[in-house]
Parts: sequence; C-alpha cells; structure tokens
Amino acid sequence: MNEMTYNADTVFTALSHPMRLRTLVLIKQMNELCVCELTHTLGLAQPVISRHLALLKEAKLVTSRRQGIWIYYSVNSELPDWIHKLINITTDGIAKTSPYQDDLASLNAMTDRPNNNCCN
Repeated sequence: MNEMTYNADTVFTALSHPMRLRTLVLIKQMNELCVCELTHTLGLAQPVISRHLALLKEAKLVTSRRQGIWIYYSVNSELPDWIHKLINITTDGIAKTSPYQDDLASLNAMTDRPNNNCCN
C-alpha cells in the first residue's frame, strides 16, 4: 500500500458539505461514476460537480481515471482502514434516507449512462 498521510480534519472538512457527501455516497454505492452521471443525478452544473470532486480528490478520498474526454471517479482503494470504515458505516446508515435514496433512484433512471454510450 502506498504510504499516504491522512488528517482527520481534512477528511471531515471534505465530507462536511452536503453535495460532497452525496457525491461520495453515490460513488461508493456504484464503485465508479462519470462526471456526467453526477451532474445528472445531483442536478448541478459540471463546473460545480468538478469543484466538489477536486476537493474530494485533494483530500485523497477519491481517485480518477480518464477514458477519452471523460473522467471517472472511484473511492480511493488505498485509504486507511479507519476512513474505509467511516465511508462504509456512513453509506450504510444514510443510503435509505432522503436525499441519498432519491439520488440513487435518479441515477438508476438515467437512460444515457456511460455503459449506454453517453460518455464514450
């Protein structure tokens, strides 16, 4: 495992904004999401989503990969155990409440998801 330093203040600050928490929960639930899926699901403009993702990435909570012109985000697999537990417990605890349940329903209703060639 790559040795990275994680500061609790940085992690909790990154998760303190409702949209960043919603974004991370969605990414956790789906394993990987494209920016277009997040903009559709959360109803925010691409630059706004990108700013939130940049803060999550700066906190080392997510990683990204490029495929063509699109960027896909996933939870950082090299997180320390305490952060993985935090994300798992939080996701499990809130996934069936609003707005998180609504976000997942909206994402699942999206007809032009990347696997359906919206982003390829």
